[in-house]
Amino acid sequence: MDTSEGTLKLRVIIDDTSTRKISLPYRPDTVCGLMSLLKEKLDMSYDFRLQFEDPEFDKALCDLENMADLPSIATVKVVRIVEVDVHSTSTEDTVLLSDVSSPERASRWPDVFITPTFSYEVEFALREGNCSFVKEGRPLKLTRDQKHNILERISGTIYNYKAYPNDTEFSKAAEALVNKHPCLKETGSKTGFDGWKNSLKFKMGNYRSKLRRAGLPEVAVNGGKRSRSSPDGEPSRANIKRPRRAEINFLPNYPQGLDATSLEALRQEMVEELKKTEKDLMMINHHMQRTFALRRQEIVQSSLRIEDFKSRWPALFREAQVYAEFH
Repeated sequence: MDTSEGTLKLRVIIDDTSTRKISLPYRPDTVCGLMSLLKEKLDMSYDFRLQFEDPEFDKALCDLENMADLPSIATVKVVRIVEVDVHSTSTEDTVLLSDVSSPERASRWPDVFITPTFSYEVEFALREGNCSFVKEGRPLKLTRDQKHNILERISGTIYNYKAYPNDTEFSKAAEALVNKHPCLKETGSKTGFDGWKNSLKFKMGNYRSKLRRAGLPEVAVNGGKRSRSSPDGEPSRANIKRPRRAEINFLPNYPQGLDATSLEALRQEMVEELKKTEKDLMMINHHMQRTFALRRQEIVQSSLRIEDFKSRWPALFREAQVYAEFH
């Protein structure tokens, strides 16, 4: 079909269930101009970028960066840009966090570990100790309670990032401590913080034991190992379930006021909603956010087959929800 030089006919793939045909009376000069027109015509309030089927590469999808690359009759795909927004609930792609009350992690292990503030007594002793160290080079001798407070606070800070830190990360935490408080530097060790690193490792193990007894899923999943009271259990270091590199909230708690039964009801409600022609996408997005902890438990503990998991969580395989899951 012939088209005038200035017109533009597009087949717009919005998501996995919606494709629209758009005719524009003129060709925008820029990609931003094209996106503005599409937002207006398709009533889209969210941010996105565009890909197009490039005829030079057998119609493979490529990012659209120059309008000169776009044919007069073309297929473009909307790629949504997902933002974490704790206030807005107006679009399908907004990750809803405002109703999540469990204190889960918001970031990975930092490039620079920040030593926390200790009790008033310990901070005073460290301040005086640092002054004496600068003047006389004499390290501070801590009481047992003071050392306990330091290790307890640092263990809590470490847990905010990781339940099972590796040797390098323990070293970073111990090094940050003696850098901030040089009076704690050990004169008999090669690095000046080897003893602190070993103490943190033991303290972190005790800290996890307390959290395990309290029922926190991330560490409780590794309970029941071999011990005096359970001689037939698995060895303590066997089959430890830990986050992979990209996982921050590995096994979070259920949202406050919800349990496995209530979350399972939300899951079933989503499955039924996705069978409808007109889907309530806002409800699906809301329920997916609230059931995140239930999904993680199934992934970590149940080892479901892919087809079984897909049948239980069909919404997860929508493009928008894949983006949301990574947030």
